[in-house]
Amino acid sequence: MKKLLLSAIAASLLLSTGSVAKEQAAKNATVGEVNKIAIANAKEDARDHQAKLVKEAIESLKYAQDAVIALEHKENKRATDSLEKALGKLEVILAAKNAPKLLPIDNIIRVQEFVGTADDVDKAVKTVKELLDDGKVQEARALMIPLVSEIDMTVVNLPLASYPDALKLAAKYIHDGQPDKAKEVLYIALSTFTQVTHIVPIPLLESTDLIAAAQRVAKENKEQALKYLDAASDALDVAEKLGYVSESATTYKVLHDQIKAVKKEIKGKNKAEKLFEELAAKLKEFKSKIVSEKK
Repeated sequence: MKKLLLSAIAASLLLSTGSVAKEQAAKNATVGEVNKIAIANAKEDARDHQAKLVKEAIESLKYAQDAVIALEHKENKRATDSLEKALGKLEVILAAKNAPKLLPIDNIIRVQEFVGTADDVDKAVKTVKELLDDGKVQEARALMIPLVSEIDMTVVNLPLASYPDALKLAAKYIHDGQPDKAKEVLYIALSTFTQVTHIVPIPLLESTDLIAAAQRVAKENKEQALKYLDAASDALDVAEKLGYVSESATTYKVLHDQIKAVKKEIKGKNKAEKLFEELAAKLKEFKSKIVSEKK
C-alpha cells in the first residue's frame, strides 16, 4: 500500500513535467531559464499530486493526544472518553471491506538542487576521495552534502493495522486501573508512523524540458536547439554522476546516443521530428522506472 500510494504520486510528477507543463519556456529562453521553469513546474506538480489526507485519522490522533494529557492529569474518565472518540473517528474506515492499511496524515515536500555541471560533480567526488584517504572524514562529509539534486515527496501514514488496537488496549488498561500502562501504550501508538519518501531527480526533469524546448525551435533556430540538447546531455550526466539509477532497459548511454542522433539530424537535413519523439519516449520510460523509494 505504501509503495503503490507514493509510486502513483512520484510517477505522475515524473511523467507530467515537460509533457503537460504549466508554463512553457519562450523560444529564445536561455538554458538557465528553461531549467528554472522546469523546477517551478515540478514543484507545482508535486503540490498538485500530494496524497489526500484522511481527516478522520488526523482527528483521531488529536483525541488520542488528549487522552494522554488527561492521563497526565489523572483524569481517567476524560481519557476514556477521548479514546472512545478517537476510535469513533475510524469506525467507517475500519468497517470498510477493503480498508486501507495506511492512512495519510501529512505531506512533506523538500527541494534540494545541485547547482553545477557534471564536471563539478566529478571534481567534488575527487576531492571527497582525497579527503577520505587523508582521514579527513568530516571535511569530506561536508562536501558530500550538496551532492544531491532532487524533489523529495514524503507521505506520513497512520498504520491502521496497529493503531486502533493500541487505543483499545489503552482503554482496557484504564478500565483495569493501570493508567501508567495506558500512557505507555499511547506514547508508542502516537510515535509509530510509517513514513515513505519518493525521490524525483531534478536533472531528469531539466533534461526533459530542455529536449522539449529543442524540439520547439529545431526548425527555425538550429543553434539554439543544439544548445538545449547539449544542456540536456549534461543534465543526464549530472543525474548519473549523482547516483540516480533506473530499472529501465534504457540506459544513460542509450539516452546520450539518442541525443547525438538528434543533433546529427538537426545539423543535416533537419528532419528530426520522429527522433525527438523516440528520445522523449525513452526518457519518459526511463524516468517512470527510476529507483526512488526510501523509508
